[in-house]
Amino acid sequence: MSRQQISLTALRAFEAAARHLSFTKAAEELAVTPAAISNHIKALENQYGVQLFRRLTRAVTLTEAGQSALPLLRQGFDKLSEAADRLGNLNPGGTITVSVLPFFASKWLVPRLHGFYQTHADIDVRIDANMRAVDLFRDSVDVCVRLGRGNYPDLDVVKLLDEQAFPVCSPRLLEEVGPLKHPEDLRHHTLLHVESDEFYFPEWSAWLKVAGVEEIDASRGPRFNQLGLQVQAAVEGHGVALASSVLVTDDLYAGRLVRPFDLAVEADFAYYLLCQKEAASQPLIVAFREWILTEASASQSA
Repeated sequence: MSRQQISLTALRAFEAAARHLSFTKAAEELAVTPAAISNHIKALENQYGVQLFRRLTRAVTLTEAGQSALPLLRQGFDKLSEAADRLGNLNPGGTITVSVLPFFASKWLVPRLHGFYQTHADIDVRIDANMRAVDLFRDSVDVCVRLGRGNYPDLDVVKLLDEQAFPVCSPRLLEEVGPLKHPEDLRHHTLLHVESDEFYFPEWSAWLKVAGVEEIDASRGPRFNQLGLQVQAAVEGHGVALASSVLVTDDLYAGRLVRPFDLAVEADFAYYLLCQKEAASQPLIVAFREWILTEASASQSA
């Protein structure tokens, strides 16, 4: 059969349906309707004169012909993917899509991106800022930065930044409300909190306990569902934040925030850079990984 007569769209529909043993799941993967999957498979069956699936009441199973064709078809699609990757690797330029947490994007990554463009003018970075779980095998994302404990099976995982929590506030706040010479002085200030279902961040009660302070009510004060919002509230002078060491580095250096106490609470999570293992050697990803690791090292030292 000539190549012109082969429908890659129909074969792709068959491969997805065979892998899931479900027309519905295949349709979700390929962003089409189940009816479209069924039509593609019927067209293949009519074209080759064989039955590929046994259609049961609430399920489908592969026939002997379908089982025989599936392994070779998977190999074929793997080869097509490999060929596409090689074509992409011939040109080091292009676009890399990076999924990041919104607060990490605004407070850490975006302010440093100009350094990446200075050394990689041929690469465009597309920032996808969101809190949702990302599937690197299905979503249009090359790498992602997530806050966690490093347990990401089947992925290439590189630690970027460790995390601590310590009090920060606007220098203007100290002038208006009063100085913070001792942890006990926090009783005169509003405490800013972070509460999120997406992650756990050390609470004021933990820091005050380490500081040996008992008479302060650590439950009072405004609450935010993102670390970046809490940091911005501190910059605006709304109170004292038990803030992320990663997110306040630039604000401390710029003088927008001050750190009144050296005492810090170690977080049991860190920032990690993730990508597919088979994609870890792609030039675009290598270039971005090397750059962000250098920036992370400098930030952590600071």
